[in-house]
Amino acid sequence: MDYGKIDRVLGIYSRLMGGDLVRKAEEAQKYGVNERTIQRDIDDIRNFLESDTAYTGVINSVIYDRMDKGYRLEQIYALKLTNGEILAICKILLEGRAFLKDEMTEILDKLIACCVPKENQRTVKELIENEEFHYVEPRHKTSVTERMWMLGQAIRENRYVEITYERTKDKSVVKRQIKPAAIMFSEYYFYLTAFIEDEEVQKNFDVLNDAFPTIYRLDRIKEMKVLKERFHIPYRDRFEEGEFRKRVQFMYGGKLQKIKFQYSGYDIDAILDRLPTAKILSEEDGIYTVSAEVFGKGIDMWLKSQGELIKRLD
Repeated sequence: MDYGKIDRVLGIYSRLMGGDLVRKAEEAQKYGVNERTIQRDIDDIRNFLESDTAYTGVINSVIYDRMDKGYRLEQIYALKLTNGEILAICKILLEGRAFLKDEMTEILDKLIACCVPKENQRTVKELIENEEFHYVEPRHKTSVTERMWMLGQAIRENRYVEITYERTKDKSVVKRQIKPAAIMFSEYYFYLTAFIEDEEVQKNFDVLNDAFPTIYRLDRIKEMKVLKERFHIPYRDRFEEGEFRKRVQFMYGGKLQKIKFQYSGYDIDAILDRLPTAKILSEEDGIYTVSAEVFGKGIDMWLKSQGELIKRLD
């Protein structure tokens, strides 16, 4: 067997898979062969990648880049992010400010490493480097990623969770046994929505026997323990975080309410995007009458923050 060829083909293949640009003249000099031999090696790799598509679902193609005068690997894969998508996600992460600075740097580096070819990694890095340098981490300075994963497992397995929680309104620390329902993100923070069965606790809430969960900020959970006991939610009564999320835009618990208001600003789309349940009832001379369904009192603060642009009608 020609072990020299095996080493050569595997070496070229590894470089292509790593996002490197392969030039025939450089490879020929490296392996002590002529450029025609390198071309045959590239053709062999192309044939292998074409036959491998049926098994992997990944369309890998070795193409010649005329601008850089070399061969590179082009991958088409439904689950693989494009360079543009990676840049967009990096921008969203930086704007979201949900992670500690060290965590953010690590996540961004892992995302950027997915860019192919490698030259694009440098481009994305340059496009975000100013925002990354000036990134301000959350004031709570608490890592929630491991906690989030534990809660995700508890939600999936319907396990009770015992938490020690620092309340927002009076900073007191309370202990709760809860049925976790969903993890959500809104404006810099991750939240847990969960059900409480303790009637003694519920009597202090605004809504007695509420069919909807209470909301906890993950960084305010001081201690947490996933219990062995499981709870059961009938399929017909299962909690759908997607529908709940449409109606709780401000992460304040409370009653479901229908609101009606007039909007006289320039961009009605911004209102409709902010309130996913919003519907335009009418429009006259650029003034929109809008209705929406929302949970909690957070909507009251938001409406007031819009000043004269919004006039509540109900």
